[in-house]
Amino acid sequence: MLDKKIYDEIFSRSFTIPIRVVFWDGKEKNYGPEGKSDITIKFNDKVPISEVVKHATLTLGEAYMDKKIEIEGSIQKLITSAYTQSDSFMSSLKLKKYIPKFNHSEEGNKKEIQEHYDIGNDFYKLWLDKTMTYSCAYFRTPEDTLEQAQMNKVRHILNKLNTKPGETILDIGCGWGTMMFTAAKEYGLKAKGVTLSQEQYNYVNQKIQDENLSDQMEVMLEDYREVNEKFDHVVSVGMFEHVGKDNLPGYFETVKSVLKPNGNALIHGITGQHYGVGVDAWLVKYIFPGGYIPDVKENVGHILDAGLQIDDLEPLRRHYQKTVEIWDHNFNKVVDQVDKMYGERFVRMWDLYLQACAASFESGNIDVIQFLLTNGPSGTAMPMTREYMTDLDKKTAE
Repeated sequence: MLDKKIYDEIFSRSFTIPIRVVFWDGKEKNYGPEGKSDITIKFNDKVPISEVVKHATLTLGEAYMDKKIEIEGSIQKLITSAYTQSDSFMSSLKLKKYIPKFNHSEEGNKKEIQEHYDIGNDFYKLWLDKTMTYSCAYFRTPEDTLEQAQMNKVRHILNKLNTKPGETILDIGCGWGTMMFTAAKEYGLKAKGVTLSQEQYNYVNQKIQDENLSDQMEVMLEDYREVNEKFDHVVSVGMFEHVGKDNLPGYFETVKSVLKPNGNALIHGITGQHYGVGVDAWLVKYIFPGGYIPDVKENVGHILDAGLQIDDLEPLRRHYQKTVEIWDHNFNKVVDQVDKMYGERFVRMWDLYLQACAASFESGNIDVIQFLLTNGPSGTAMPMTREYMTDLDKKTAE
C-alpha cells in the first residue's frame, strides 16, 4: 500500500501531458493535465519503490525490459514529458545522487568500447544507413535521407577544418571509417584512425585494402593516448562521452599534443547545456559501460586548461533528435531479425534506449555540440569570417 501511495505522489508531479497508469492491483488513475491520454503505463508486477528511489532509470528500465512494466503509446513522448516537467523523478537532483564511478584505464576503456560496438557489424548494418555512421547526422534540408545527412555531417566537419589536399588528419574513435574515407578520397588528405573496437578495426582495415588506399590511409587498434605523431587536423566524433569524467582533461591534452602548431581540431560529442547531466545508471549498465556526459562548462574548462583555443561552437540537438528517431524507425522494421539474433529482452532494451535518447534530445536534457579548436591563437590560418563554412557546404553539396 505504501508503494502505491509513493508512486501516486511521484506520478502526480511528473508529466506535462495526460498519462494513464494501471497499477498491479488493476486499479487505474490519470496523471498530468486533464484530457484524453494516448499513453498508458501498465504495471504487470509491483516494482518496489525503494529501488526506484535509489536508481530510478535503472529500476524502471529493467522493469520494462523484463515486462514488469508495459507502455502503450510512444515511449519517446512519455519520457520527453517527464524530462520537461522540472519537478519529475527524471529531473530531481535528489534521485541523481547515486552515481557510479569508473577509473577508465586503457584496458578498461577497451573493454567498455567493445561491449557496445562489438555486438557485431551485422547488428548495426540492420538499422544504420549505408555509411555505417553511428553518430549525429546533419540535415541540410527536411528532405535529406539519413545517408545524405550523415555525409552532410562528415563534409560539414571537414569543411569547418578548412583542410587542404596533402595535409594529415587523425580520427580519434574512427568508427566504421566514413570520415576517414571521405577525407582521403574527396579531400585528398592522408588519414589515420584509431579505434578500440575489433569489429570496427577489421571492417575499416579490410575496406582500405579493398579500395587500394593503404598509401593514404591507416587504421590502428589502439588507445588514443598511444598516438605520438603530429597532424594538421584532428577530428573526434562521439568520443569524449566514453573517456570518463576523470580522463576528460587528458583527452583534450592529447588532442593538443597530436596537433601541429596552429593545427585545428573538430570535436563533436554529446554534452549538456545545464548542470547534472553526467551519468545515467541504466545506460551505463546496459548500453554505454563507463559512459559520462560532461556539460558545456566542463568541456570548455578542459579545452582552456589544455592550452587550446575555441574558434566556433555549434549545437546540433535537433539534428540528433531526428537522427535517433530515424534509427528507431529503422530498428523497429527489423525487430524480428534482432529478436532471432539476441532475444526479446535485447529488443526491448534497444528500443527503449533509442526512444529515450530521442526524448532526451527533444527535451533539451542533452545536446550535441561541435567544438572547433586551434592549437594556437584562435582563427590562425583560418578565414576571417564563418562564411567559408557555409560556402564550402554549398559547394560540396552541389
